[in-house]
Amino acid sequence: MPNSARENILKKIKQALKQPVPVPFPGTLPGDHFHPLSQEPILEFAQRFTALQGKFCYCSSPAELAEQLRSLAEMREWKKLYCRDNDIRHLLQSSGYAPEYHDGLASCDAAITGCDYLVARTGSILLGSGNVSGRTVSVYAPVHICIAYAHQVKTDIADGLEALFEQGKKYPSMVTLATGPSRTADIEKTLVVGVHGPKEVFCFLIEE
Repeated sequence: MPNSARENILKKIKQALKQPVPVPFPGTLPGDHFHPLSQEPILEFAQRFTALQGKFCYCSSPAELAEQLRSLAEMREWKKLYCRDNDIRHLLQSSGYAPEYHDGLASCDAAITGCDYLVARTGSILLGSGNVSGRTVSVYAPVHICIAYAHQVKTDIADGLEALFEQGKKYPSMVTLATGPSRTADIEKTLVVGVHGPKEVFCFLIEE
């Protein structure tokens, strides 16, 4: 019985493909629906990211990153930093900052991750499921700190996805686009930040 139902569905699809439906607005597809950026992708990302209440910090070197992050942690009195990325841990330690890392994501003060790419046009952090930081860190921690490099900035989401595909010659099982702190307007259309995810998102961008 299931096989016959499947065959009926496939038969209907084949019949429909023989008589394709015309595009309702001819001449609109395909094409580029975005205007070119008016400034460099890094500047565009910084502008978009901060407009969405993200906090952007440009670092000219790993040493400056370590110093900026140390100052931020001391100012906020963060004692429990969570980081699963050993490359980031090594980068910070070799640059002069070696905090004590906390093992529990649910009870940490802030979580540090890398990213796959940054999307300039939307101010988004793009993370594939294969990223060593995991699927939950960027959405579960109270504060998300992303460390990225200048070469990871892509103009559009499509550019980021294409580059992500080239990394493994296939798309990951899940792609996360983190665009600023979490927000919702479900309650009386009043915007509330930090309900379903991080209340704050920081991006430290290292020049190379």
